[in-house]
Amino acid sequence: MSGATVWLTGLPSAGKTTIARTLAGRLRGEGHRVEVLDGDEIREFLSAGLGFSREDRHTNVQRIGFVARLLASHGVTVLVPVIAPYEKSRATVRELHRAHGTGYLEVHVATPVEVCSVRDVKGLYARQAAGELTGLTGVDDPYETPAAPDLRIAAHEQGVEESAGALYALLGERGLI
Repeated sequence: MSGATVWLTGLPSAGKTTIARTLAGRLRGEGHRVEVLDGDEIREFLSAGLGFSREDRHTNVQRIGFVARLLASHGVTVLVPVIAPYEKSRATVRELHRAHGTGYLEVHVATPVEVCSVRDVKGLYARQAAGELTGLTGVDDPYETPAAPDLRIAAHEQGVEESAGALYALLGERGLI
């Protein structure tokens, strides 16, 4: 069985992690080897000490991409819910996978900032509005929307199961599960 990396990019509170964890449960239930490389967990352990400058964000994405590619090359389906705000960083990870013959899909969880700020799962938007936080992706720091992702999910227009189901269907269509 071949592995693959599924990179879920989008704004904070877009639904990336929720979709990834829902899909992971379904795939595990079918006997697939799956890992979720959550951006917050990776920052705490693999990228501790990095800030949120453009360079540090790029380094963080590259580290996650390397680990994802390594796992995928060993037959794991790797779900990566990470903001990854810059196209160049995502393109570098995509190319790393292609260079090693490893499957890679980019999924844009396209929830508008207005919806994300209402969800505000981690309180980031509230902290930014109160002046306690700067550099919030999509608010006062850029987010470069993917021009041609493999899948664009309007998570604000459909439920989690439907969103995870669309991604599951894509994995099947591409022969990755």
